[in-house]
Amino acid sequence: MAAVTASAGRLWRLRAARAEGPWRGLCGAGLLRGFLQPASAGGEAAPRRQVAHFTFQPDPESQEHGQTQKMNLFQAITSALDNSLAKDPTAVIFGEDVAFGGVFRCTVGLRDKYGKDRVFNTPLCEQGIVGFGIGIAVTGATAIAEIQFADYIFPAFDQIVNEAAKYRYRSGDLFNCGSLTIRSPWGCVGHGALYHSQSPEAFFAHCPGIKVVIPRSPFQAKGLLLSCIEDKNPCIFFEPKILYRAAVEQVPVEPYNIPLSQAEVIQEGSDVTLVAWGTQVHVIREVASMAQEKLGVSCEIIDLRTILPWDVDTVCKSVIKTGRLLISHEAPLTGGFASEISSTVQEECFLNLEAPISRVCGYDTPFPHIFEPFYIPDKWKCYDALRKMINY
Repeated sequence: MAAVTASAGRLWRLRAARAEGPWRGLCGAGLLRGFLQPASAGGEAAPRRQVAHFTFQPDPESQEHGQTQKMNLFQAITSALDNSLAKDPTAVIFGEDVAFGGVFRCTVGLRDKYGKDRVFNTPLCEQGIVGFGIGIAVTGATAIAEIQFADYIFPAFDQIVNEAAKYRYRSGDLFNCGSLTIRSPWGCVGHGALYHSQSPEAFFAHCPGIKVVIPRSPFQAKGLLLSCIEDKNPCIFFEPKILYRAAVEQVPVEPYNIPLSQAEVIQEGSDVTLVAWGTQVHVIREVASMAQEKLGVSCEIIDLRTILPWDVDTVCKSVIKTGRLLISHEAPLTGGFASEISSTVQEECFLNLEAPISRVCGYDTPFPHIFEPFYIPDKWKCYDALRKMINY
């Protein structure tokens, strides 16, 4: 065994040495420095990569819903779940490791507060988790299921698409599982690689009968999650995991709702419409600032919030005004939800367009690990696409 271990160690070091040369050739000193923090003046500190490709921008504090408290995104999720369990005695939360708080701590303390019959663990079986949730919801109870990562939702795809989404339709509305909500951490996180960074919303956007929602901030997350839980249709609620701790703002303590299927115009503008959801909203907010400063271009920013059914009217109304549209998301370009938005806007606003619609998305490759900075649609890629639209 020792010999095998030693051989494996030598092989690993050999591969690492071989990889170093191509990495340097691909990056170049200047490009590499763009993703590294500079060393100290003494040269002692090793350079390290920046932890995020965006700057979170909190919304102005809202006094509409009463007392607020500073929360990050995972605490806002916990608050929403706490409100739901307190309000609805039939509500239950279940999933892998949720009993002790979950891997991202979104259910921390809820088992102690509400008991093991209302917050409990399941086996590592996503198909079983969603199937169980459908059964609970059909009885009339409120089922809140957690899939530990959106990347692992695919074993449950059949249950979501062929069962949950069609339950009401196939029974002629005699039965339904509309009180089912499926939560799942989603999107890139800086180091998630193939199986912890995916954005699979487009897979479910092709499925009538469910709703798909993605928030951009703690305030949005709590209000939208409560709306999903109370909605009469099965909902998938994707949570941008890179924002769990990076996003902090004032959030109302009491429950409140944000309507589903209503996009929000975050910033009004006259020259270009920028559309995104989740983390990418903060990227395009930086792009809008750059465009105003460097090009004198006024950008209208729209957070789509609900992917299915999406708010066609708000987006088209904006494009009719600006004549240009840029859509950005982390998922791969081909077949991404930006394609659906682009197609619809082209059909509805063709005569108003001043330039081809631009999509700035992830590449058509698996999500990489060390090459994540090159994969993500960062502000520079979005800004370059915007500049080309203006000059078209």
